[in-house]
Amino acid sequence: MLLPRDAAPLNSLGLRKAPEDTRVVVAMSGGVDSSVVAAMLREEGYDVVGVTLQLYDHGAATARKGACCAGRDIHDARRVAEAMGFPHYVLDYEDRFRASVVEEFADAYLAGATPVPCIRCNERVKFRDLLETARDLSADCMATGHYVRRVDGPRGPELHRAADPARDQSYFLFPTTREQLAYLRFPLGGLASKAETRALAARYGLAVAEKPDSQDICFVPNGSYAAVIEKLRPGAAEPGEIVHVDGRVLGRHEGVIRYTVGQRRGLGIGGGEPLFVVRLDAGARRVVVGPRAALASRSVAVAEVNWLGERPFEEAPEGGWELAVRVRSTRPPRLARVHPTGPATARVELLAPEEGVAPGQACVFYAPDGTRVFGGGWIVREGSLPA
Repeated sequence: MLLPRDAAPLNSLGLRKAPEDTRVVVAMSGGVDSSVVAAMLREEGYDVVGVTLQLYDHGAATARKGACCAGRDIHDARRVAEAMGFPHYVLDYEDRFRASVVEEFADAYLAGATPVPCIRCNERVKFRDLLETARDLSADCMATGHYVRRVDGPRGPELHRAADPARDQSYFLFPTTREQLAYLRFPLGGLASKAETRALAARYGLAVAEKPDSQDICFVPNGSYAAVIEKLRPGAAEPGEIVHVDGRVLGRHEGVIRYTVGQRRGLGIGGGEPLFVVRLDAGARRVVVGPRAALASRSVAVAEVNWLGERPFEEAPEGGWELAVRVRSTRPPRLARVHPTGPATARVELLAPEEGVAPGQACVFYAPDGTRVFGGGWIVREGSLPA
């Protein structure tokens, strides 16, 4: 006797369907993580469809290693699909990627910010455009190789940090909405280590089992941001002054785009006290430097807040939301109070100062005593938000 649909047991993806009746679109970068996700789901009997995005010029991509969407990576994703016996498609998203990610990246750098294009790519390309494509393919859900966990909470799906703190990618997924979370799956989030992922790749016989992780932003060869900006915005590297926070002019530079907040090396201003880039004044073409103490911040302004809590963001308790926040992807969350100043803006009060807080980076909100992600926002310059 057939069970009613709502009485069918949950499969490993939390859906009440047999795996063979469950179509899953897997976003495949060609790396080991997404390849293992696809192979794992295929082995479990799911109807897997692999999709790889071509995000920039394919001819240029094939000549370079170490980036997430290069021509070699497209080839590797196709090989995995062939080996595991599921269909694989390459979608040309180059125009969307340039309009949604690359152009803003260039403009942000010209304005003296330090952008994180991988977050924008997840927000505007993978979890928006590709997700809609997955729906068009009649997929029941979309899976990725991100190290983050989706937990079904009492009031709907929640975003949580990965089981392995060293691999956690929740910082890069803070704009993910509740609606998107309902459709997304992250099968690797509960693994203990990357070694476990590689062991799975070896067990499935995947050629990418020992493939190195990508290090660069996919459209930034060898990490040379300035070279990319100069190509996108000819004449952008205008010279200017290097100025101490006390007003002294210490030297000249060859373009604000060559510097980032917190930078110490390569300033070209001789010996003396150790100096760091404290602020970039793109309008005046000035690089402002100072002692390490000048990098410390206790107040952070954020905009474009995505809130994943149950209560509306603006209905914060007296004294603000008590959360932990991460102001850089490489730093642990630190205790803070988040004070909403509008539907999608806030002032974040850090309980202990953080160094090198930079406009253009993300400020991601976490439960102070757990793994749940409560969203986050983009760091903007103090005074740029309405009072």
